[in-house]
Amino acid sequence: MIRGEDLPSVNAVLNLTSAVLLTAGYAAIRRRRVRLHVTCMLTALGVSAIFLSSYLYYHGAVMHWQATPFPRSGWVRTVYLTVLATHSLLAVAVAPLALCTAYLGLSGRFSRHVRVARWTWPIWLYVSVTGVVVYWMLYRLYPAGAETVQ
Repeated sequence: MIRGEDLPSVNAVLNLTSAVLLTAGYAAIRRRRVRLHVTCMLTALGVSAIFLSSYLYYHGAVMHWQATPFPRSGWVRTVYLTVLATHSLLAVAVAPLALCTAYLGLSGRFSRHVRVARWTWPIWLYVSVTGVVVYWMLYRLYPAGAETVQ
C-alpha cells in the first residue's frame, strides 16, 4: 500500500516514465514506426494523467495545499526556484497541448499534428524531466530537516 508520504517518490517515477516514453515515441516516429509511436505517446499521456491525479491528491489531501518549503538559501535556492517556476508554468501549458496533439494525430490531421507536436514534445519532455529534478532537489539532495549548512 502506498502511503501519502510516498507519493512524491511515486510522482517522480511517473515523471521519469513519461520522459522515457516521450523519448521512445519520438525515436519511433523518426524511424517511421507509427504504431509504436502511437503506443508510446498515448501511454505517456496516460502516465501523465495518473501523475496529475496523484500530484493533486498529495498536495490537496495529504499536504492540505501547503507548499513544501525549500530548506536552503543562496544560489542553490535561486536554481531550485528557477527550475520550479519554469516547470510549473510550462506544466500548465502542456496539458492542453498534449491533449490537442493527441487528438490531431488520432483524427488523422497529421500536418497539423506535426506542427503542434513540434512545440508540445519539447515542452512536455522538459516538464517531465524537471519534475524529476524538482523532486531530487527537494526530497533527496536538500531534504527538510537535514543539515542546512551551505
